[in-house]
Amino acid sequence: MGKLPQSILFCCDHNAVRSPMAEGIMKKLYGTDVYVQSVGVVNDLEIDGFAIAVCKEIGVELERHRARSFDELEQMGEALSGFDLVVALSPASQRMALDLTRFYHLTVEYWPIMDPTGLGETREAKMNAYRQTRDQLVGQLKGKWGTA
Repeated sequence: MGKLPQSILFCCDHNAVRSPMAEGIMKKLYGTDVYVQSVGVVNDLEIDGFAIAVCKEIGVELERHRARSFDELEQMGEALSGFDLVVALSPASQRMALDLTRFYHLTVEYWPIMDPTGLGETREAKMNAYRQTRDQLVGQLKGKWGTA
């Protein structure tokens, strides 16, 4: 088991599905032991309704999440260099994180978490795809840092 970072930034493409799910689950598992934020490469979507629904099933509240980009994070006065760890959940966000952090001694990890957004025809099939993504995130987090 690794030692929990003091601060972690999750990133994905839109900050609408994978990174807010990771942020919410991390907060539920580890509480205030770690400072957690999430961003997207671009902020062009609202938080995804299916992401909200499947996280609610495990007691993680995402309804108030507001999507934001790397740029907006910096504009709000949060420098990337202030995070101990950046976890990229998509290839595009990994490239951007590596690009933005190349001058810092900062660890950028890539976790290949499934993007559920185009999957499933019916509501139930979509929910199952999102549940897979949620459960992948739970598994990654617990595998890395154990259960609090």
